[in-house]
Amino acid sequence: MGIFDIFKKKPEPEPRPLFYDIVCPYCFSKFAPKEVVFRAAHDREDDEDYALGEDDELNRYRERFGLDSVYDIEAIIRPSDIPEEQHIYSDHVLVGLNDRYGVVTRRRLCPKCHNELPVTAGKVPSNIISIIGASQVGKSVYMTSLIHTLQHTTADHFDAACMPLNAEISRKFRTGYEEPLFERGDLLASTQKEKMQEPFIFQFVFKDESKPPLTLVFFDVAGEGMVDEDYLGLHGQHIKNSAGILFMVDPLQIRSIREKIRLKFGDQPGEWVSQYDEPRDVVLTMFGDFIAYEDKGKTDIPTAVVLTKSDMLHALKDEDGEYVKLNSNIFNNVVHRKFLNLTEFENIDGEIRRFIEKVDRPFKGTMDVYFSNTAYFAVSALGSNPVDQKLQSVVSPIRVDEPFIWLLYKLKYIQGRED
Repeated sequence: MGIFDIFKKKPEPEPRPLFYDIVCPYCFSKFAPKEVVFRAAHDREDDEDYALGEDDELNRYRERFGLDSVYDIEAIIRPSDIPEEQHIYSDHVLVGLNDRYGVVTRRRLCPKCHNELPVTAGKVPSNIISIIGASQVGKSVYMTSLIHTLQHTTADHFDAACMPLNAEISRKFRTGYEEPLFERGDLLASTQKEKMQEPFIFQFVFKDESKPPLTLVFFDVAGEGMVDEDYLGLHGQHIKNSAGILFMVDPLQIRSIREKIRLKFGDQPGEWVSQYDEPRDVVLTMFGDFIAYEDKGKTDIPTAVVLTKSDMLHALKDEDGEYVKLNSNIFNNVVHRKFLNLTEFENIDGEIRRFIEKVDRPFKGTMDVYFSNTAYFAVSALGSNPVDQKLQSVVSPIRVDEPFIWLLYKLKYIQGRED
């Protein structure tokens, strides 16, 4: 920083709107705060409008993810059925209703799927980051490693906390993902083809209240499920209304290097599967419909292309550096604190761009055509390749949070500085 930089005027913050459109973190519908509906805070047997009963919209959503229907739940109250003077506002956002019996409810629901919305919805931007990718790329393992890292180290480095949206998500994540991987060293089973699991939703909340929370949404859905129209419709909404995307690519998807890696690992291949989706085909399948409707056929949503299982790239390193140099940045863990270290970021981004260009030019070309705001990363969720679904050493993630930190930077939550 030069001496004159100290006296530079900081740019004026953009004026805040009175309220923000809400993006539901469950179904990704976008709507104005006044369109919410409410769940009654009580029930009555003498008034059918307030009697316990089924909620068709909520059950339709739950059925999609294989969850049990709810048969006795409090009634839906629509703001239009309650006089305006009984509407409760906070910061120009409708947050509650005083119903006809004088009972206040603040349980705001998405008007489409009837799931309960975060308390900040409408008051702050709905910044949702989506983790997506085809089957086989290790999304579940990466998500587990990323959330674990965000909760235990990254959040502290950025004066924040990473929390599940509710207790149910916390329990499912801990027992189904975090404990098996980090405490028992068991590799997570692939998501079953016929299963669509309810999204995992976490919030990255800053101690600085002027920064809105960032919502991290992960669909643990088998890649094969992408042909399911229901899923594709949801996926399109998911991408379209995201503020940032973590798009995952497995080196084993790249045909030109798959055999080289396989030869190196020999008869201890870890997790090989017979069929891999080519990265370019994944882009066309997952983004084609969505991008076709964008201006100029491109999206400017910040998209981090994340090369997973980077520990496997040890198989490609040599002195000549045809694919990967011996002293490659890929294998060095980097910790970013308070800001994005732009020197480290530019090094890894440049190296992975060149690597992808060399080993899969069609994929790189497709990304360049459809995405105007990308960066490239390499991560290892585990630090080593598992054998027979079992880790051979302690989980030691490498650079797993770097793509997320870049998105924080692109969304103006943090600054970037040269080292």
